[in-house]
Formats: sequence, structure tokens, C-alpha cells
Amino acid sequence: MSDKSWITEFPAMERSDLLTIRKTLDGAYRDFSREYGDFIESLFDPLLSFLVWFEQLLLQSPWFIVLGCMTGLVYLASRSWKLSASVVVAMSMIGYFGMWDNTMRTLSMITVCTLLAIVVGIPVGIAMARSDRVQKIVTPMLDIMQTMPAFVYLIPVVMLLGIGKIPGLIAVIIYAIPPVIRLTNLGIRLVDREVLEAATAFGANSMQRLFGVQLPLAMPTIMAGINQTIMMALAMVVIASMIGVKGLGQPVLKSITNQYFTLGLLNGLAIVVLAIIFDRVSQAWASRTQKHLGETAHG
Repeated sequence: MSDKSWITEFPAMERSDLLTIRKTLDGAYRDFSREYGDFIESLFDPLLSFLVWFEQLLLQSPWFIVLGCMTGLVYLASRSWKLSASVVVAMSMIGYFGMWDNTMRTLSMITVCTLLAIVVGIPVGIAMARSDRVQKIVTPMLDIMQTMPAFVYLIPVVMLLGIGKIPGLIAVIIYAIPPVIRLTNLGIRLVDREVLEAATAFGANSMQRLFGVQLPLAMPTIMAGINQTIMMALAMVVIASMIGVKGLGQPVLKSITNQYFTLGLLNGLAIVVLAIIFDRVSQAWASRTQKHLGETAHG
């Protein structure tokens, strides 16, 4: 090597030192996973039981009952006969092309992931909105979660919990939860101070202002966050199929590895159909909620 190589090559750590550090960290994580992996996995047993029960409920129930319930929920959320009819047509086409079971598996996973993301994400967003210190701590974590490639954080999850539904569910939530946290924080912070001062003048305490004023006014922004969380969860389905999550992602992955164009296209379109249904329903429900709040405020 030339004596002037330092001019063109960045001075790096010695290879032996780097290997020592890697081996030390890898060994420490393996020891941790062997010691506490079973205990951590046992903590998720109730969640796994619920996920399996919900998936089996969708799979074992007659298709027309599942379709009827879906259509009813869509109509209750949107109050739109056109959207409800579109759901019937789209889901019937999915069933006709033999993708019903995988769609139900994906639907169960996305539903549970979205509910967990809402249950965890909204309180974290509220805490960020109420404390600048919490916001400074959580924001860098959200930046890392959103920018780190999904394959990278699959590695520690799989090493700790193995292959299966729970590692896939954790990976999907980590990938999808940042929007609902960020937009909950943003929505609450954007509430007009004059409105809060008026609520305080009427004798409202901190919790009454939060649940009676801030959250209702921030609901459109929070719903936008929930919408983005659902879209990101669906985008993660194919990647999660690599660690044993059954559903529409596995045929897509199979089509990539075996060059089955039609198989990948059909299952990809089924994922798109689910995404459009979730998107339209959540947007319609958010607009109805905002309209109702506006009428209440004017009333």
C-alpha cells in the first residue's frame, strides 16, 4: 500500500478490532436471547392467542357472513351505498380468483396491528403534545423507526422471537406506528390557544380540556395518522411474509423468487384493493366526524 493512501482512503479501525467488537456484541445479544427469549415470548402469548382466534374466526365463518359484516361496517363508517357496493364487488372478485383465505389472514393481521398501533400510538402522541421534553426524546426514535430499512430491524426481532406471527406483528407495528404518533402530537398542538383559554375560563381542568376540546378538534389530523399507519402496515405485508407471516405477502414473495408474473400481479392487486378500502372508509369516517363536530360547535 502506498504511503499516500491516507489521502484517498478514510482512516478506518483495524479489521481485527472491528471483528472483536462485532463478535462481542453478537455474543452478548445471543446470550440475552437465550436467557430471556422464552420469557419475552411468553409475554406475547395472549396477543398470539387473540390473533390466531381472530384469524380462525374470519377463515371458518361462511364467506357471505364475513362479506356482510364487512359491508355493514363500511356503511356504518361511511354512510355511502356506493362505497359499500364497491366493497362487495371487490371482495367478491378476490374470492372468485381464489385469494379469499390469504386475504382474510392479511386482514386479521392488519386489523390487529392497526388497533395496537392506535392503543400505543395515541397516548404517546398525547404525551408528546403535553411535554416538550417527551417530544425531544421520542422524535429521534420515530426518525430512526421511519428511516431504518425494514430488513434491518427484522434481524433482532427474529433472533429474539424466532419465525412466526408475533415477530411479524412486532415488525409491522414498529414500521407503521410513527405516523399516528406524529399526527396525534401535531393535531393536539395545532388546537387554537384561545379555545383552550375559553375552556379553562369555563372551569375545565386539564383532562376535561384534553378529552372535551383538544382530542375532538384534533380528530381529523389523528385520523390522517391512522390512515397512514394502515397504508404502511399493508406495505409491510410482503416483507413480513419473509419471517413466516401468512397472507397475501407469501404468494407475492413466491412470485418474485419463481417469476410467476400472474400470481404476483393478482395478489398484489388484492393488497391494493384492501388498501383502497381502508383508505376510503377511514377518510369517509374522518370527514363525517369533522362535519359532526362542526355542526355541534355551531349548534
